[in-house]
Amino acid sequence: MPAAALKPLPTQSTAKRPVLLDLPYTPVEKSPLPPGRPREWYITHNRRLKAMRLAIALLDSGVYVPNQARNETIRSTAELIGVHPPSDTTCHMVRALMRYSR
Repeated sequence: MPAAALKPLPTQSTAKRPVLLDLPYTPVEKSPLPPGRPREWYITHNRRLKAMRLAIALLDSGVYVPNQARNETIRSTAELIGVHPPSDTTCHMVRALMRYSR
């Protein structure tokens, strides 16, 4: 097989211009959460999942630094991928995830 055939597709870091998100976004099949936990546990768990989804979408769209991820940017990304607008607390979690992933 020629070496040119093994060349990978451009990613956000190697492309000449920004690579758009792959749409339509299809969420992973959900499984039920374990019963019997306090309500606060479920709220925190779902908030963490949402923050992870948003951090991944932001990284895919070319926002690599937490300083670039203002609340408006995070909320517009949430609208783009089809999740409810995040709260200020969730926006803070998204920036924290981006900070610690480096």
